[in-house]
Amino acid sequence: MQTFTAIFIIALLLTTFTQLWLATRHIRHIRAYRGNVPPDFASQIDLAAHQKAADYTCAKTRLDYPSTLMHVLLLLTLTLGGGLNVLANFWANWFTDPIQHGMALIISTALLLSATEIPFSYYRTFVIEQQFGFNKMTPAMFFSDLIKQYALGLLLGAPLLFGILWLMEKMGDNWWLYAWLAWVAFNLFLLAVYPTWIAPLFNKFSPLEDASLRTRIEQLLHKCGFKSSGLFVMDGSRRSNHGNAYFTGFGKTKRIVFFDTLLSRLEATEVEAVLAHELGHFKRYHVIKRIVWSFLVSLAFLWLLGYLMQQDWFYQGLGASTASLSSTAMALLLFFLVMPVFTFLLHPLSSLYSRKHEFEADEYAAQNASAADLIRALVKLYQDNAATLTPDPLHSAFYDSHPPAAIRIAQLKKLISV
Repeated sequence: MQTFTAIFIIALLLTTFTQLWLATRHIRHIRAYRGNVPPDFASQIDLAAHQKAADYTCAKTRLDYPSTLMHVLLLLTLTLGGGLNVLANFWANWFTDPIQHGMALIISTALLLSATEIPFSYYRTFVIEQQFGFNKMTPAMFFSDLIKQYALGLLLGAPLLFGILWLMEKMGDNWWLYAWLAWVAFNLFLLAVYPTWIAPLFNKFSPLEDASLRTRIEQLLHKCGFKSSGLFVMDGSRRSNHGNAYFTGFGKTKRIVFFDTLLSRLEATEVEAVLAHELGHFKRYHVIKRIVWSFLVSLAFLWLLGYLMQQDWFYQGLGASTASLSSTAMALLLFFLVMPVFTFLLHPLSSLYSRKHEFEADEYAAQNASAADLIRALVKLYQDNAATLTPDPLHSAFYDSHPPAAIRIAQLKKLISV
């Protein structure tokens, strides 16, 4: 057995065991606290709502078991099982140009991976979400969205993929730097066009019509120095009863978007507090920091790929043949297939960084709106979205970008008393 093969198998086993263990811990922890509402929430959330959140979270987490095992099976089939070699040989009968062959290989693999996720997504939507009263989608809407996602992915992704493969083939040993610049430009382009061109393909956006709420929000925006291209309401209720608010876009295309479900549930002062939190991310430069960080990480990964694609042990250790027409495409594919296996244990660092930003945004909201209103809004959102109040701490540390409810509310209460 190749040394790298052994390293890959060990890393895969460790990652898979950790994922399944975390899911088991999470379910056990939630069940242990299912019978009582945490004291800090007892006056606002009744036992039935608390138990619904516990059952909903457990149902979603149980789906992780078959999903994780299916992913492992597919990954092993494509790599050590020779699946990528079979696909590469199949497309070699159709394309003799390395770039065309590489595109066919990568796109077909991506479609295969996506297809295996459809049953889980369908079950999540029409069984779990339906059971707990959140789903508003029909099967026709589900598959319509799926077709749109695939079409959009090909429309935007195929030119990018062609450009990356061309750079890998033509730009010599420093291709990774040029590819990174192309990746940065592509992502900035998406940030600019998403609000006006992509998001409307899946949801309807209409201007905020509530005059008093609009006035309150505009005063907050002026106070915070935020210039927006518009205040919009998204018809999220067509697909789900979940609610949220966010701002999107880049530069002059920045938009503030409210789910209609959120506006129907929260008072005006609570909406203002939620928006102040979102503006906190803007004023504390969290969005820019995350973009810069993601670009730096992608630069490091592309540099690493540039090194690995020149090493025979990388291909051989993952069961791939270098006799393919497009070894560059094979290297790119292998890298992004196996990299999550080696980086999973770093998830808590990413979650910790994100939570730091959430605390900072809450602090900003407390300074520019009302911490008490934000608390009331968050409690309503926890209840409406059936978010568990008692997550397993270790599971939460790995997966949750936001602090657990109890910790977040306690921190906000400290801000009130300051």
